[in-house]
Order: sequence, then C-alpha cells, then structure tokens
Amino acid sequence: MSRSQINMLEGTLVGPIFQFAIPVAMIGILQQMFNTADIMVLGRFVGTEALAAVGNNAPVIGVLVNLFLGISLGANVLIARKLGGGRLKEASEAIHTTVLMAGLTGLFILVVGEIFAGPLMGWMGVPLEVREASELYLRVYLLGMPGMTLYDFLSAIYRSHGNVRTPLLSLVTASLVNIAGNLLAVCLGFGLAGVVTVTAIANYISSGLLLRLLRYEHGVLHFYPGAIRIRMEDIKEILRIGVPAGIQGMVFNFSNLVIQSAINSEGPLAMAASAAAYVLEINTYPFINAFGQAVTTFTSQNFGAGNIKRCLSVVKKGLTLNFGFTCFLTVLVFLAARPFLEVFGLEPDALELGMMRVHIIIGFYFLSSIYESLAASMRGFGNSLAPALGMLVSIVGTRMLWLATVYEADPTFRNIMWCYPLSWFAADVLIGALFVWEMGKQKRLSRV
Repeated sequence: MSRSQINMLEGTLVGPIFQFAIPVAMIGILQQMFNTADIMVLGRFVGTEALAAVGNNAPVIGVLVNLFLGISLGANVLIARKLGGGRLKEASEAIHTTVLMAGLTGLFILVVGEIFAGPLMGWMGVPLEVREASELYLRVYLLGMPGMTLYDFLSAIYRSHGNVRTPLLSLVTASLVNIAGNLLAVCLGFGLAGVVTVTAIANYISSGLLLRLLRYEHGVLHFYPGAIRIRMEDIKEILRIGVPAGIQGMVFNFSNLVIQSAINSEGPLAMAASAAAYVLEINTYPFINAFGQAVTTFTSQNFGAGNIKRCLSVVKKGLTLNFGFTCFLTVLVFLAARPFLEVFGLEPDALELGMMRVHIIIGFYFLSSIYESLAASMRGFGNSLAPALGMLVSIVGTRMLWLATVYEADPTFRNIMWCYPLSWFAADVLIGALFVWEMGKQKRLSRV
C-alpha cells in the first residue's frame, strides 16, 4: 500500500477518517474558491453589480456541482466495493467506464445549460440592471463544465482507492492559476468576462492534470485510453447509486433557487449581503460533506469485504467527528465573520444583513452534520434512493412550505433565512428513522 493510500479495512478508524476527510474538504473548498475568487475580485475591483451577478448564479452553480458530485458518488461506491471485495479486474473496468461517463455528462450539461441560461435569468427574477451580466457569467462558466465534471469523476476514482492527496494537489495548482488569472484579467480591464473565462480554463487544468497522473499510475488505477468501453452493468450501477444523489443535489439546490428569488425581491443590498455571506457557508460546509464522503467510502469498502460490524463502527465514529468538528468551525466562523464580510466593501446595512445570515445558517450547521453522516452510511451500502427521497421530502418540503406560509405572511430577510435550520432539523428526524431501518435490514441480511 502506497503512502498516499488509506487502509479502510483494518486498524483504527478515527485517524484514517480524519486523514481522508480533511483533504476532501480542502478539495471542496478549492472548488468553491473558483467562485469565491470571482466574487472577491469582482466585488473589490469591479463593482456591486458584478458582485450581485456572480452571487445570483451561486445557487445555479450549486445545482450543477451537486449533480456532478452525486453521479460521481455512484462511481466512488461501485469502485470502492469492488476494491474491498478484492475484484481488481472489475474495479479497473469500472474506472475506464467512469472516465467515459464523465466526458459525456459534462458535454450534456454544457449544451443544456447554454440553451436554458437566458430563460433561467427571467425565472429567477434577476433584476434588469444585473440580468445581462448574470447571464454572461453563467454562459461563460458553463464552458468549463466538461472540465469540472471530469475532475469530479477522476477524484471519485482516487477516493475509492483511499488516495485523497493526488486530487487535492492537482486542484491546488488549478486554484493558484485561477486566482492569479483573475487578478490579471481585472488589471488588463477584461472585467467580468475575463474573470469567468479564467475560471473555466482552471477547471480544465485541474482535470487535465488528474487524467495525466492517472495514466502513470500502476496497478488497478492505471488508465489506458484503449481500454475505455461502454460496460452497461457498471453504468447501470453507477446511475442506480449516483442519479438519486445527483437529483437530490439538484432539487436541494432548486429550493435554494426559489430562496434566491425571494432574496432578489428584497433588493440589491440583500443580494450583495447574501453573496458575501454565502462565501463563508461554501467554505464551511465542505467539511460536513467531507466527513460524509469518508463514511460513504469506508462503508463501501467494508461492505464489499462483508464486514457489517465495521460498517456500523464507521458511521458512529464518522458522525461523532463530523458533529464535533462542525461545532468547532462554527465558533471560528463567528469570530471571523464581520472582518471577513468587510473585505467585500459592503454598505453598513448590507453588512448587518450578511451577519444575520451567518448567525442563522452557520449557527445551526451542526444539524446538517447529523443527516449528512447517516445518509452517507446508507449510500455506502448501495442504498442511495431512500436518503435522497428523505431529504427531498424533509428539506425541500419544509423550505417550500415555510416560504409559502410564514414568509408570505411576513416577507422579511430574517424569515427567509430561518427556513434553512428548520429544514435541517426535519431532515435529521426523517433520515434518522430511515437509517435505523437500513441498519436493521443489513443486520438481517448478514445473518442469512
């Protein structure tokens, strides 16, 4: 076993879960940093309209990112299960199928996104003064989608093998290029179009580096273009696990689009405040998601090896670490929030709205760590549909109901924000019940 590979099948769990989760979280943060860098550079050097244009697209980009991550999760689970069961030839075949799927998925999203970019701006109620800039940003950003998709799938391949260092290093390189390129684009006067073009290029740099490194891997991870085949059994299994997770992510963020529409109705100050505060959220939530990915991958390998008892230990340790680390991060964010938001040059009223969002949303992030960990364990067993449906009902349902009743009766920025923690609490209850059912099923099957 190489130094970069984590042993998921033997030994203690706390250290390896941390060793897996922290780099995965950094990957998530660096991916979001592409958008964060755009927001900070444009807000500081171009103006409020450019900042609002980028922030307005954040939920749209979130939909696409979650779709890719969801489907790539299917590849992660499939390959990890085959590796855990010692089926190395099958794992190699699944890897080559995954690369093909990544390219096709990215091209599909690129085409569909370009077709609907214009109508989407109208549906979201984007104010006319920033609509043209918002549409321009989205259209150029979509050009980088195939690169982003390929990176997500290749990263899933490495994670399934217990290697999280290689995807991180390739993304660090692309992120440095993105930040430097953004500053250069502004200095040369290219403005919004130049900044988002650099971001699209950076997506191809990250995926290109990872694909090249995969070519030089030895053993099961070695990628040989001539071995690419359409293996329907692998595609079906990847889609069976990945599509529910991907649709969950899309619909989950669909509710965020509805919320963004409500925020837009509050005016440019609320839009700018949310865009700035959202940066803190997208740089905190990846840690919650990363511990969940650790639970999924560790569970998948041990499930493939037939060790159900260790699978239960994985979710116990993973949930405890996720909850504790989230509380620790919340304290840090509260201490740094105001000076951080001031960097964006917000007006005083917008700054207070941004602080309100931070306190309500990040203050209750610990609720997310619970349902994320439990749902991740279920996906590790190959059951992606139940947690997806559970989250759709609890999270999306609660948010839509809240906006249609409480917010409609008292349309304030504060009432928009409260739909987030209430929906997370509903998810904890429902996903918790589904997890108890799943573990009972797995214990019964293990005795047969």
